[in-house]
Amino acid sequence: MANLKFNEKKLFEKLFNRGGYVLDFSDRTFREFFNDFNINIFSEKYNKNSGSKMNRLRAFWELEGNILVAEVLTELLNISKGIDKIDKKDLEEAERYIFKLSGKVKKVETETEFLDLKFSKFDLSLLNLDIGTESIIEQRIEEIKKCLNSGASLSVIFLCGSVLEGILLNLFSKNMVKFNTSKSAPKDKRGKENKVKVKPSSQWTLSDFINVAHQENFIGLDIKEYSHTLRDFRNFIHPAQQSLMKFNPDIHTAKISWQVLQAVIADLTGNRK
Repeated sequence: MANLKFNEKKLFEKLFNRGGYVLDFSDRTFREFFNDFNINIFSEKYNKNSGSKMNRLRAFWELEGNILVAEVLTELLNISKGIDKIDKKDLEEAERYIFKLSGKVKKVETETEFLDLKFSKFDLSLLNLDIGTESIIEQRIEEIKKCLNSGASLSVIFLCGSVLEGILLNLFSKNMVKFNTSKSAPKDKRGKENKVKVKPSSQWTLSDFINVAHQENFIGLDIKEYSHTLRDFRNFIHPAQQSLMKFNPDIHTAKISWQVLQAVIADLTGNRK
């Protein structure tokens, strides 16, 4: 469910609702519009009350996540601007609501700026995790906090890496079509015809999941870059690799890893400031 408050929904209804219709969409064009987002808006899933186009839009933003809803509202607002003369205040508020919903913020330029980012208490339920997975991730996050307080830097890094991978695997499972058709999806050549095909998910690396999550606008560019840093840290779970690279993590490295994990969760739940 998208994090739209009552007054925010009320504004979008004011902008898009035309007595049960949505703008000037016909059934055909409304279907085609949502097809671009891999959504069958006329499926039973979105059949709310009368099943009108506006009721289906209401069902859509009540059922789907922040990022997808933000993308759809952005396009609807662009279409609306070409049809109607929108009040400047309404337009600015709508754009601000969408901006907040999408989790898009100013790109962090320096490590200091990244470490200074503040995150509100995140709600893991917004990640739409399986019940068992959510419980395990909650336990690991609590363990990360304990390890930070006790100075167990290496444990923080490995725990943050495992939670990051678990969250991105869940994101993949909920958005398989989008991930598998992404330009950043990992590919290989198979068969006699040597055709390029997307690798099965079992062959994806954490790096692949991070790249696609950014390509499909689930996480920002800065978070993608720092996520790769955490991935690199996590690779030192192998003692020989750690010895070879003379990697000796300290509390600063641990804090970067924890900050990366919080930033990813904030981007995916729309709670990044």
